[in-house]
Amino acid sequence: MSTVKVSSPSARGTTESGSVGIVVPQSHVFAEPLPLACGRTLKDYTLVYETYGALNADRSNAVLICHALSGHHHAAGRHRPEDKRPGWWDNYIGPGKPIDTDKFFVVSLNNLGGCHGSTGPASINPATGKPWGPDFPPLRARDWVHSQARLADLLGIDQWAAVVGGSLGGMQAMRWALEYPERLRHCVVIASAMKLTAQNIAFNETARKAITSDPDFCGGRYLEQERLPRRGLAVARMIGHITYLSDDGLGKKFGRELRSGTFSLGTDEEVEFQVQSYLRYQGDSFSGSFDPNTYILMTRALDYFDLAREYGDDPVAAFSHARCRFLLVSFTSDWRFAPERSREIADALMHANVPVSYAEIESAMGHDAFLLPNERYQRVFTAYMNGVAAETGREVN
Repeated sequence: MSTVKVSSPSARGTTESGSVGIVVPQSHVFAEPLPLACGRTLKDYTLVYETYGALNADRSNAVLICHALSGHHHAAGRHRPEDKRPGWWDNYIGPGKPIDTDKFFVVSLNNLGGCHGSTGPASINPATGKPWGPDFPPLRARDWVHSQARLADLLGIDQWAAVVGGSLGGMQAMRWALEYPERLRHCVVIASAMKLTAQNIAFNETARKAITSDPDFCGGRYLEQERLPRRGLAVARMIGHITYLSDDGLGKKFGRELRSGTFSLGTDEEVEFQVQSYLRYQGDSFSGSFDPNTYILMTRALDYFDLAREYGDDPVAAFSHARCRFLLVSFTSDWRFAPERSREIADALMHANVPVSYAEIESAMGHDAFLLPNERYQRVFTAYMNGVAAETGREVN
């Protein structure tokens, strides 16, 4: 069990301008059983998280970061000085950045069911002494939100200044607004949707099929047999990665450039395009660091998410329960979570008389745009977070 601190608890100094510096993940074992939406209960579980910045005296400046499908707790800074890359949202978290750690106390966790330290399919099932594997309970976004609320309790946070998330993280942020309406003042939803389209569900099913068709999948019990369906997971990642990018973005980055071979007539030399090499690298890299059962669990949670289902399929009725302000952001080239989906959320919020701001950002980078530098996106994000910080008396410069 970790010792919880509230003043720069996981940062150990700044190593570069605008960085939170070297950060140390923390973990906590929650002994209270967690009832799940599927009807099952987790007797106990571990959550791994990182924090950046300091909690103010009245604990009013805390911001929760909800991660997307392949995300985790390491959102900003570096674990070691020699790390080649910082956390996955380092572009937007840190001193002077939109989520300014000089003003906010930021909490980022690895969701339950993940594979970066929190309890998930690769963890040991205490009932069998073997990895959970396919026996791990199916999860819904509300299960993540309930576990996150317990983490907030642990940290002494009664109300978040903001809950922020992109993609699947945005779905969690919206669920927060309905499950715990009094526990957040702002909800920031980036490149997300109230439910997946049929096309999105089809892409997820194709990716899962790539994993389960791998001979090394072993019905999901590959860890027991000391095997790993790396080929299937690599293909799943390649499928997913293509959908996160745009045609223009891929064209500008790779075009039809060759990595090897020629188009000369009369040669049997195999031609390999740069984009092929790029996708293979992405797939191979991902398959060495992510658990296949977690990928299946996360994509199914995406498929099942439907914010208005229990409200008679009426999103206005759903959002009538919200008590916070909303910021919605979408990107013009994002065809996986198209701007139309964000406009649907905005329309429902307006009809529910919930305050909402909406920005559609010009970008050629597809769904991945929410992770990447973009001047207008940064201005919109910073301006909104200025208002959030002003409520705590700690405005972003």
